[in-house]
Amino acid sequence: MTDSGNVFNYRVFSSMPLWAPFMIPAIVFLLILSGCQSTYYAVWEKMGKEKRHLLRDNVEQVREDQAEASEQFASVVERIKALYGFDGDELEDVYAKLSGDYQGCEERADAVRDRIDKVERIADDLFSEWASEIDTIENVKLQSKSRASLQDTRNRFARLQRSMARAEASMDPVLNNLRDYVLYLKHNLNAQAVSSLRKEVADIETEVSSLIADMNRSIKEADAFVKSM
Repeated sequence: MTDSGNVFNYRVFSSMPLWAPFMIPAIVFLLILSGCQSTYYAVWEKMGKEKRHLLRDNVEQVREDQAEASEQFASVVERIKALYGFDGDELEDVYAKLSGDYQGCEERADAVRDRIDKVERIADDLFSEWASEIDTIENVKLQSKSRASLQDTRNRFARLQRSMARAEASMDPVLNNLRDYVLYLKHNLNAQAVSSLRKEVADIETEVSSLIADMNRSIKEADAFVKSM
């Protein structure tokens, strides 16, 4: 960042009340909820962040969200395995934790979906702005180089987008099977019922392993995209 940029940011923040910086995340969040995308960008630009910075930040965040979701799904499989060998009150305790783990999976999945939607929205806006600004460049050589850079960035983002979509789609069947499993146990919580579901548990474990592999591929694509920006 240039010295003038630093001075600008200093002036912006020094003119704010002491409590104002703590309100910025809440303000930005409200702008997102209200659908004021242009105002959302304007707020961040005042803070020195352009769309490319927001895209990079959110790609980094989707990587973290996917990693956390992978851990949560792996945890629920371990919790299911823990049901075996327990009976009576102990089985009730383990089931209660399993139910909580499943809710955690739902929340992590929602966070991943929301973050992917945000990444795609910012990318669309960035590429549209970039393309329109290229037309204003009068130097033919610079215009050509900028257009090539835009196309390269679009291609790299398309790879990331495909991997994110695959990972996102992998979550639904896993969540459906986990929900069915948890609901069945809720109605039939005994050692015999748990034992009768060994095949379903094996299927869930296989699906979760496949989901985590898709998540890891998406995380690698996110890493590559961030490094290229």
